[in-house]
Amino acid sequence: MNSPTSPTSPTSKFPHIRQDFGASLVVFLVALPLCVGVAVASGVPAELGLITGIVGGIVAGLMPGSSLQVSGPAAGLTVLVFEAVRQFGLPALGVIVLAAGLLQLVMGALKLGRWFRAISVSVVEGMLAGIGLVIIAGQLYAAAGLEAPASGLDKIAGLPGAFVEAVGSAAALASLALGAGTVAVMVLWKRLPKKVQVVPGALAAVVLATAAALAFGLPVAKVEVKGLLDSVQPPGLDAFGGLADVALIGTILAFTLIASAESLFSAAAVDRLHDGPRTQYDKELMAQGAGNTVCGLLGALPMTAVIVRSSANVHAGARTKASRVLHGVWLLLFAALLPGALALIPLPALAGILVHAGWKLIPFRAVVSLWRGHRGEALILVTTAVSIVAVNMFEGVLIGLALAVVKTAWEASHIKLEVIDKGSGPVQAYLSGNATFLRLPKILDSLESLPQDRPVELHLSGLHHLDHACRTALENWAERHSATGTEPVRMTGPEPEKVPSATA
Repeated sequence: MNSPTSPTSPTSKFPHIRQDFGASLVVFLVALPLCVGVAVASGVPAELGLITGIVGGIVAGLMPGSSLQVSGPAAGLTVLVFEAVRQFGLPALGVIVLAAGLLQLVMGALKLGRWFRAISVSVVEGMLAGIGLVIIAGQLYAAAGLEAPASGLDKIAGLPGAFVEAVGSAAALASLALGAGTVAVMVLWKRLPKKVQVVPGALAAVVLATAAALAFGLPVAKVEVKGLLDSVQPPGLDAFGGLADVALIGTILAFTLIASAESLFSAAAVDRLHDGPRTQYDKELMAQGAGNTVCGLLGALPMTAVIVRSSANVHAGARTKASRVLHGVWLLLFAALLPGALALIPLPALAGILVHAGWKLIPFRAVVSLWRGHRGEALILVTTAVSIVAVNMFEGVLIGLALAVVKTAWEASHIKLEVIDKGSGPVQAYLSGNATFLRLPKILDSLESLPQDRPVELHLSGLHHLDHACRTALENWAERHSATGTEPVRMTGPEPEKVPSATA
């Protein structure tokens, strides 16, 4: 008989099995309602959310990258999935997710994972804020048992009318009350004793809402159950014909960009929560790609790393990747053995969970902090969020990225002009920094304000970069200034055409 410390005992092979086992149960309880809620909000069968959670735990969980990060269906992709299913149909979803997964594998193999860390944080937070606003608006309709408009702006604009409609219907009021109660339980759950909080707030809210609906016989819609195997729909050959559609290609790129950015930013956040091994970004991107490839082959939802589940995993005491793999096993057992339990869950309860999740996606503190210290970044965040609501996810993110690039270019083109006028002799002007076309008006205004009846010495040795537009403008200004009858402008230091054309 092996002793507890025997080399062949389970604890010697898996020294942290107790911590990982306990953490896996916590993550499973957190993930279960979220997987179902995200699937329903995405307009697909609830089982597809569970399948993605299973793949995220077992497939992505076994791969190297981030040891404690947990993957699965994410609220951040709900809006994009819903629009894709509405536009292209459910059979095309598998093709989109499969293609996105393969792209992630390629990018990881090319070691592009680390470059996602270069994406402006303001753009990512603006993206999440925009998604949060659309989720909240859409799920308020679901909480009342009403059909939501298609576009983000219509969802928000139609809320007053939807409220009036709900007030006039007893069934809608009952549904709305159940959804509001779910949100209230999740908000108040954190104020209860720590022993009670061992049960995740989302799970407690769903259980209580389900019990209330059954006890009082509330006329609310329930989750429709098809069965795990019946929900698996691998994409057929005809579905791949849609790859010739430019719109479908754009959707694939949007899935790839947003899922990768969200996963790798989540990895950076999770790294700050523990002292274990750091994330290997390229390998983590490949793990996400492998998971999405499998999800695509099964016709399931796309997966990303999810900060809610990941932080729950860390705080529950997980030490190795075994916890996230086990959580996938528990999801698989639940989906296989207790699928009928899903049919008892009221849809307003899931809507309440998504409203709470959408609210947490909006970085209110970050907006206030940025506005106080970096108003340009705050403007990028707000513009990205508004663009996502007003237009769509992909174009909104592109608008945010374009603004971030313009802002960076503007700040990189810092230029300083120092003028020394001793009252007699030539006026000395010293240019330093980066002279680009973005700062050309400022440079010319300053130079043209110099006295026209005095000789000028223009010192260029302090320039790190001088682009063609500025070089031409300096030469033209020198000719104009010299044409007034004064001595020709003298340029000391490197001649304009000899100043490096690339940033030093």
